[in-house]
Amino acid sequence: MIWLMLTTLVVVFIIGFRLLTAASRHSAQTLSKRLNIQPVYVESLLSLMGKQAAQEFTDYIARDSEESMRNAAVVLLIWQVFIVDSSEENQLRWRYTLRNAAIPADISRQQMLLALGFLRQLEPDSREMNAFREAYNAHFMPDPIDSMPIKEKFISHDEHGDEYR
Repeated sequence: MIWLMLTTLVVVFIIGFRLLTAASRHSAQTLSKRLNIQPVYVESLLSLMGKQAAQEFTDYIARDSEESMRNAAVVLLIWQVFIVDSSEENQLRWRYTLRNAAIPADISRQQMLLALGFLRQLEPDSREMNAFREAYNAHFMPDPIDSMPIKEKFISHDEHGDEYR
């Protein structure tokens, strides 16, 4: 009889836990599928955000809009490269991850403010994060020559030869 009560208690606990964490697991899976990463990255972000901020973040992802998904991915990028590991390799890896998911990997001021709100329990310094954002964006700014169309990269001597004669 005791075994039956203990088994029932364990089953109720497991089902209750699954129901209570369903929204966060769904959000973590949605974002991780979009970025093609393991859900552990998103789940660890959610666990360190704090209960209220994690609920806000999962509600934000649940909007199912492209803009909220992009912003959530950039919040994950900021967390991974500003708080967890700011090494060059990690920045390149997460930038590549976002670019592969067709998400712009530059960090806007609005996305930085959004990340500050979601990561408020970790108390990141807004000045440090803004300096990081500016350095990150400047570091990965495309070279103007690389962003030109191919035809405009080459200048024919015949086209501009009269200017130098």
